[in-house]
Amino acid sequence: MTASVPVTNTDDLRARLKLEGGKAFVLQTEFEPAGDQPTAISELVQGVQGGEHNQVLLGATGTGKTFTMAKVIEQTQRPALILAPNKTLAAQLYGEFKGFFPENAVEYFVSYYDYYQPEAYVARSDTFIEKESQINEQIDRMRHAATRALLERDDVIIVASVSCIYGIGSVETYGAMT
Repeated sequence: MTASVPVTNTDDLRARLKLEGGKAFVLQTEFEPAGDQPTAISELVQGVQGGEHNQVLLGATGTGKTFTMAKVIEQTQRPALILAPNKTLAAQLYGEFKGFFPENAVEYFVSYYDYYQPEAYVARSDTFIEKESQINEQIDRMRHAATRALLERDDVIIVASVSCIYGIGSVETYGAMT
């Protein structure tokens, strides 16, 4: 495996071939790393290139963690899964990454339920409550677009809530549907 050298300007990045081919991640921003960001970016990139499986980026609100991750994606040229603890933060991150990478596939994968009430049993009254749910069709389409991007492209950033761990089923079943 060859370690890649971090690329610092966009023209060099566009000219550099990805090791596996395909479309390069090109970060579009007027921001420059500042404060602790250059060190964090360098250490995270070295970790990715060194095969580190677990890394943590810590920072207070508004310190530029999203921008830092965008720089790591740009320098490593690797697809990314950005996990957020809830739909609200996932939506915010999705918008920011779409702005940072307008030429790449930035996709959104969260639970498609607008409302979900699981089935329940109330022993005291011997009552069974049926499951109720309401699916958001637009979010369902976005989940399918994310899945399709993963199957067809290599320049993919998926922004997801933790509910993405439940997935959409097996690849074989999904492929047979399309």
